[in-house]
Amino acid sequence: MSDNIKEQQHAVTKDGELHTDKVEQTIDRISDDKKDKILQDFEEFKKYLHNRIKIGESIGLGEEQLAKVAEKVAGYLAANEEPRNSEEKLLQELWKVGDQDQRHKLAHLLVRLAQNS
Repeated sequence: MSDNIKEQQHAVTKDGELHTDKVEQTIDRISDDKKDKILQDFEEFKKYLHNRIKIGESIGLGEEQLAKVAEKVAGYLAANEEPRNSEEKLLQELWKVGDQDQRHKLAHLLVRLAQNS
């Protein structure tokens, strides 16, 4: 597969172009074993997010763009993954009761939480 085709499959290109419509496809490509490892422990989840945020920052994504990606990821997780610990359960419940604006603010908070991890 050519590098150009591979890059088209990612939500963020190496040039820093963001395609939030591809976030779910990107998550779907993560193996079940790797998802389990990431989601089993909340500290591992924060560490994973921290590393992904650092990558996003290194290619020039700002906080708003990072929050938009976090919002897509959180929506995907709330709809498709069972919480594996009490922290994830709380996040899922907050996500479900929040309106669009509240979910976006929660995504900003998740970005900040991961940045400070």
